[in-house]
Amino acid sequence: MRLPRLFRRAPPPRVAATLYDAVVAHGRQPHWYLDGQVPDTLDGRFDMIAAILAMVMLRLEGEGAGAAPAASLAECFVDDMDGQLRQIGFGDMVVGKHIGRMMAMLGGRLGAYRDGLADGSLEAALVRNLYRGVEPDAHALVYVAAHLRRLRAALATVSVDDLLAGKLPE
Repeated sequence: MRLPRLFRRAPPPRVAATLYDAVVAHGRQPHWYLDGQVPDTLDGRFDMIAAILAMVMLRLEGEGAGAAPAASLAECFVDDMDGQLRQIGFGDMVVGKHIGRMMAMLGGRLGAYRDGLADGSLEAALVRNLYRGVEPDAHALVYVAAHLRRLRAALATVSVDDLLAGKLPE
């Protein structure tokens, strides 16, 4: 590590840092893994947080004032994933590639969940993305789909300012 890097100040917090923390906390709630049978693994937690993040980003993209917060939210995601990968032990040479893949995965999920909410195929999108092709029992799939639909609908009633303050509906 270069010496100047050791002494530089930390960048100011991102605009959507509090919102991102709320997204992560929401995605780590035990009910997703117990009742929803989302695998409680690194991949499963990534997929669940990506699903919640997608619902919030879909809410933000529906409003002109949501563009900058959505970009900041994506930056928070990148910052977090970068730190997580480094903590696991990935080095500088491969972190960028993994972050690129994770961003592509998030983008794919965003499109799949947007389409799934619009055309009624959310369950199929969840099996492909959240459960990575392994269909859970019917109750678990219905549980997660219903909770994500309720979350998405409830998000429509929350202002961008409240979202940025980390106020996610339950």
